[in-house]
Amino acid sequence: MTGLVSEGRRTGTRWSVLFGVAWLGVWLAQLTPIQLLLPLQIDADADARGGWLGSVVDFGVISGAAGLCALVAFPLAGTLSDRTTSRFGRRRPWIAVGTLIFAAGLVLLALQHDRLGVGIAWCVALTGFCVVSSALTALIGDLIPVERRGSVSAWIGGPQAVGTIAGLLLVTEIFTGVTSGYLAVAAVLVLLVLPFLLTTPDTPADAPRAKLGVRQLLSGLWIDPVAHPDFALTLTGRILVNLGNALGTTLLLYFLLYGLGDRDAEDHLVLLSLIYLVFLVIATFIGGAMSDRLGRRRLFVALAAVFQGIAAAILIAVPSLPSAFVAAALLGIGYGAFLSVDQALATQVLPDPESRGKDLGIMNVAMAVPQAFGPLIGAGLVAFTGGFGAVFGAAAVLSVLGAVAVARVKGVR
Repeated sequence: MTGLVSEGRRTGTRWSVLFGVAWLGVWLAQLTPIQLLLPLQIDADADARGGWLGSVVDFGVISGAAGLCALVAFPLAGTLSDRTTSRFGRRRPWIAVGTLIFAAGLVLLALQHDRLGVGIAWCVALTGFCVVSSALTALIGDLIPVERRGSVSAWIGGPQAVGTIAGLLLVTEIFTGVTSGYLAVAAVLVLLVLPFLLTTPDTPADAPRAKLGVRQLLSGLWIDPVAHPDFALTLTGRILVNLGNALGTTLLLYFLLYGLGDRDAEDHLVLLSLIYLVFLVIATFIGGAMSDRLGRRRLFVALAAVFQGIAAAILIAVPSLPSAFVAAALLGIGYGAFLSVDQALATQVLPDPESRGKDLGIMNVAMAVPQAFGPLIGAGLVAFTGGFGAVFGAAAVLSVLGAVAVARVKGVR
């Protein structure tokens, strides 16, 4: 793309830090509800709704509905940002719009008292998440040279872990209560995205394109796996690994409460998240930098997926709080390396540089939709088996299959 080299010179340390701060706000706003606020909000009337198992199933259904919204929102937002020619750039308008939709959905969640309202509000919030994260992700392909993409992608993965623990601390130690928690998370989202939005470069607007009809839009969402096998394999690996991660993490509060009978589940969730955070941040930045230096992506992605599978296997063999701490460390190592290196890998297998927003939007579906459908699938496994062993077993198998898919990519080392 024109301007890549010159823009690359303008995206140094300051750009990366502000990029990471924006992602910190995005991840905090997405993961805090998933990890704590939504389960607590749904579990508030568990006794009247069939007990804890009914609460788990309802959480899964709400997450699945939001996942359907993400399935549409990610590629649509990417396509629209590719075609945007405003004086503010291609991606910046969509960062702003997505942030506002996301924050509005969180505020709406704070006002809900029934599960239908919670489901609708979470769909709105996750749609906003899809829009802003699609635009942010596309900037890597727009502005960052290939040899720096692993290191820069670490500024997506590292903030995910920091956002998880920061969000949990925010709503358990400062803004205690579901309503105040949602409002605080919405405010932090806006405050952390604004510096990047207002002060960093965007790609120049292209010449106006022909109007996009529904048929052209739908046809553009199909990328032939025979013609572009590396894209298909990377997408498949991403779906499998992220679904495995979702099964291993999104029902964690329920696992502590009902699988282990932990009376201090909320406190231990914060501690587990802290352990996960430390190892994820280390693995994210080391993995991204090493993959840049060695010029290799597949090896790191495959090893990361295997680490994630081992973590899930430990929870099957020894379902206890101490083993959960060990699993959290291994999961942090695996998923941290995966986040940074797989994002760099994804930017190198795109079919068309002129539609990278749309294509990365499809790739991002494989990040967010498994996180949304994970609770639904996990809830089904818990309901069918009466326990959490099958959930972690599925997480282990999916992670290893994801590693196998990535290992078959040919066009990137």
